[in-house]
Amino acid sequence: MFQCKRSGAVDTVAGSVPLTRDHQSAFLSSVESCFGNGQPRIVFDMSQVPLMDSVGIEALLDARDRCQKLGGSIVLARPTPLCRDILRINGIDKELNVYDDTVKAMGSFAR
Repeated sequence: MFQCKRSGAVDTVAGSVPLTRDHQSAFLSSVESCFGNGQPRIVFDMSQVPLMDSVGIEALLDARDRCQKLGGSIVLARPTPLCRDILRINGIDKELNVYDDTVKAMGSFAR
């Protein structure tokens, strides 16, 4: 499903299932498990997420809003080609920072 792993001051949430209605609550629970560590800085590693639907997009935006309320943010890393197309077509790549590399995504918080 989705797992949260801490590396320094940044949490990485990685998924291995589609970000759809069936897995929305599991994704949001993983994101929320990162909130106990102060200001959330979350990288969502999408390299194993095969697809997403409108509910998944809404979950990403909900996660962004929750992070921002706590003074943090969430960025996306390594989306699969299909997910990258879905993000682009829906304009989500303009709402969330998307990185081709997890290390660059993690480094974005240092700026």
